[in-house]
Amino acid sequence: MTLIYAKRLRGWRFILFNVVLSLGHMIVLFNVGAYIALLPHVAGDLGGVLPSFATWGQTYFIIALALAFPGARWLSGRYGDYRLFSTAFVVYALASYLCAISQSLWLFVPARILLGFSGGITLYLGQSLMLKEYPEHLKMLGLGVWGLVTLMPFTISFPIGGLIADELSWRALFYLNAACAVAIAGISASLLAGRGFERNVARFDDIGFVLMALILGSLQTILNQGNDFDWLESPFLCSMLLVLAVSLPCFIIWESEETHPVFNLRLFAHRNFTIGVICLAVGFLLIQGLLSVFIVQLQVLLGYSSFLAGMVYLPMILLAVPVTVAMHKLPRRLDARLPACINLLGFSFTFYWLGLFDDPGSFDQIFWPMLLLGFFLGSFFTPLTKLTLHGLRGGQELRAAEEAGFLRIVAGAIGITLQGVVLFRRIPFHQLHFAEHFGGRRFAAIDVLQGFASKLQASGLDAAMVKARLLVVIRQQATLLALNDAFLLASYLFLGLAGLVWLAHPTCQPLHPTLLQELGDLRAEELMEEP
Repeated sequence: MTLIYAKRLRGWRFILFNVVLSLGHMIVLFNVGAYIALLPHVAGDLGGVLPSFATWGQTYFIIALALAFPGARWLSGRYGDYRLFSTAFVVYALASYLCAISQSLWLFVPARILLGFSGGITLYLGQSLMLKEYPEHLKMLGLGVWGLVTLMPFTISFPIGGLIADELSWRALFYLNAACAVAIAGISASLLAGRGFERNVARFDDIGFVLMALILGSLQTILNQGNDFDWLESPFLCSMLLVLAVSLPCFIIWESEETHPVFNLRLFAHRNFTIGVICLAVGFLLIQGLLSVFIVQLQVLLGYSSFLAGMVYLPMILLAVPVTVAMHKLPRRLDARLPACINLLGFSFTFYWLGLFDDPGSFDQIFWPMLLLGFFLGSFFTPLTKLTLHGLRGGQELRAAEEAGFLRIVAGAIGITLQGVVLFRRIPFHQLHFAEHFGGRRFAAIDVLQGFASKLQASGLDAAMVKARLLVVIRQQATLLALNDAFLLASYLFLGLAGLVWLAHPTCQPLHPTLLQELGDLRAEELMEEP
């Protein structure tokens, strides 16, 4: 059934619609970074759980957000873009309210999953809804605006989220979400009321979707709980491993034979797509994981307030935004492998620089690497997107962009927990090293700890207090060295990715592409950069 669209919005309605769509997009993306800044507050308020438990709300949120993409594709064809968009924001408001009133993880985590799934639907639909209101000659401008709206929340969400947590409450973020989501749903539905749509009821690969959800859910659960419940010593985690071991081969077999797969595995037959996806996924895994772990440890380990910890990331925006705009103007005849390689080498250098961090009280020591990180973050997506989508056109290009974006989002969730695993393994190593080196076990003549403890006791401090304080100092320095190890490991991996891009085919694009080709390329790029 085909219904005819009404005329495009004009005047103040057009401006209001752009503002509402941009605000909705930013709110969903804002929750990705802001939650990390207030994570220690959430952990303390939800029964005083460990910060690693509070990360469940973030990782499951991101997994649900990724799973919403294939679901949104089918639902929009069945019910229409604007109806689904407005409904998703109503659900988003309800999920935000449930998060705000939660008193334990048992309600908070399911609410965050619902929040992620409904938010992911709005991310998928927002760009297409906006472009339908732009005339053909202004669609490029609309895509440029959308790109800036996509990047901004990633940088400003950390300090604003920290400010909300410090000055108000972490629950205020979700109350604000609920109020804004209701307003966005109401205004967008009012502006587009009566719009028709072209119904496209394609067969939905429900079995493939369920298998994919089981794979991601079981894998993320194992990573989330492994450190705290001793991995495979836990019967529950063993059962999750069994689910993963059964679901993965079933998913591969099913999707290989499915006519309309929820995840098109055949795209991996293209060398550039495979290499590009590896670089995007592994790169974002390292970026998202390190930034998330670092901001939490700045608060828990070094005593930074949530706002100050978020301010550490604010310098990124100074270069990220202008560089992102400039990267879209790269010469089309330039081989994308060259800027991609330079960018990955830049990440390697920046993370190596951060891996030398050794002064907890020096804000300047973090500022300059973060400023440089913003430069390379702004130039991360565009060359790798061109590399990934090279040789693909039309519907295949958009499908490849969707799947590459899906895998990148999932990698971000996995990266948060994997970096936690790195810390969990490296902290005891450095603690033992400190104890042996300064405690006289390695060199009997060097017993710094005992001499320092004796001086503290001579000044009148209790022996138990002295011992406790020394343990705190040792653990703080061991954790700092473990963070350095995580940054250095990321540096070496980015070095490997910089070499990997040269195994892809050279990218060669038309010198004067048609407007349709350029629009298709930009829409695919924006889709891969969500969120």
